[in-house]
Order: sequence, then structure tokens, then C-alpha cells
Amino acid sequence: MTRTYVITGSASGIGAATARILRERGHQVIGIDLHDAEIDADLSVAEGRRDAAQKAIELAGGTIDAVIACAGISAPIAKTVSINYFGVTELLEHLLPALRGSAAPRAAVVSSMASLQPVSAELVQAMLDGDEAAALAIGETLEQQGPRVGFLTYSSSKRALSRWVRRQSISEDWAGSGIPLNAVAPGTVVTPMTKGLLSTPQGRKMVDDAVPMPLNGHQDPESIATLLIWLTSEENTHVAGQTIYDDGGADASLRGDDIWSWNDRV
Repeated sequence: MTRTYVITGSASGIGAATARILRERGHQVIGIDLHDAEIDADLSVAEGRRDAAQKAIELAGGTIDAVIACAGISAPIAKTVSINYFGVTELLEHLLPALRGSAAPRAAVVSSMASLQPVSAELVQAMLDGDEAAALAIGETLEQQGPRVGFLTYSSSKRALSRWVRRQSISEDWAGSGIPLNAVAPGTVVTPMTKGLLSTPQGRKMVDDAVPMPLNGHQDPESIATLLIWLTSEENTHVAGQTIYDDGGADASLRGDDIWSWNDRV
């Protein structure tokens, strides 16, 4: 059955691979990106999110079967929180009424292995509180301290996004509407965003120390795209609230073999 998908970040990387595969399978894809998409939009601002959602709903004829949010940046700047967190969560909220019209609505977002790395707890909380102005102010303070500290905006945005997915997935808005909502956290994906960093031995070592991938090494965008597609297919009826680490074993390498004992009785 042909489904209608809205994909953000559709012009490059994981988003482009996902859009291509879906089109090859005969589905309708409405891409959203800064350029070279069905909808050119700036998701870093509230107006851009509202306009993109409205145009997507119009192009879809009022009903959307699935949303896959891939758009994001990895930069030590405050704007990262607006794109990676609010650009995802607010857009999904705007598209929710159109998803409810589908017989099998689904949504998935791209988180990151960085969600497991150090974060600014204050920044994560500001995002979860929905306070974009406060989040930007915290992000600007981090940015002013240089790239090493500034990159906390990236890990914080992805941590907050995974937590938002977990919270919302069981809410009346999402679970109550029969909509599985999940996230995928890639390992090191070879895209235009990472090619420069991976082009030198020093860069590769830095990346591999942070994200060890014993299974098959660095991955191509298609390895993430196919998982996103399954999560947003009619076949997925009960997977909800998960951040699935599609990462060549990085999560298992970093967190070890016991992620359950937090709830064991002493």
C-alpha cells in the first residue's frame, strides 16, 4: 500500500537516503529542507516550522501516514538546540492532527550516540520545559566558552530529544492516537557532515575513541534509513518510546552488559 511520508533533512545524508528508498518502493515523499526539497523551510525558527507543517499537510491532501525527522546539525553553537530539538518536536506537534487521519500513523526521529555523552543538565531541562528562549540563552553561554564546551549543545539536544520521545510516546496525544513514536541513534555515519572529520587519521581516531564500532565499522546512511522506514511502516505496531542504537555495537561497548540494575532492589 502506498503511504505518504514527510521527511525533514531530505536533501542530504540520512534524510536523502530515506527519501530515495521510499520513492523507489513507490511511496509519496514530501521532503523538507533548506533547499532542494518539496518544501524549502528553516526549521530553526518557529515560523518556519509552522509554515513547513502547513505546506506539508496541504501537499499530502490533509492526511500524513508517517513523519521521519532527520534534519539536524552538529555544531558548537546555540542554534543547534533550535534545529535539533525544537525543529523536530514542534514540527511533529504541528503535524500530529494530519497523522491522526491515517489508518496507520507512525513517527520516528534521528537522535545520536551523543545522547550518551556529557550534557548540560540545565540546557536539557530548558528544552524539555519547551522554553526555547531560555535554551538559546544557555546555549549562547556555552558557545562563548569555545568549541569544546559549545559542543554540549549537540549532546544536550539529542539527550533532550530522546527523553521527549520517551515521554510523549506513552502520552494520550501519541499512544492514545495509536501512533508509535521512536528514535534511532546512529553510530558514525559517513555523510557530507562527517567526511571531513574522517578524512585524517587523527580525526578518525578521535571519532572511534568516542564511538567504538566493533561490528562493520562506520556505516552508510542506508543502514539508518532502512530502520527508520521499518519503524514508520505498518509492520511496527508496538515499538514505542525507544531510542534504538543502530551503531555497530557502540552502545554495548560504552555502557557494558548491564543497563538493568538501576532498578534492582538492594
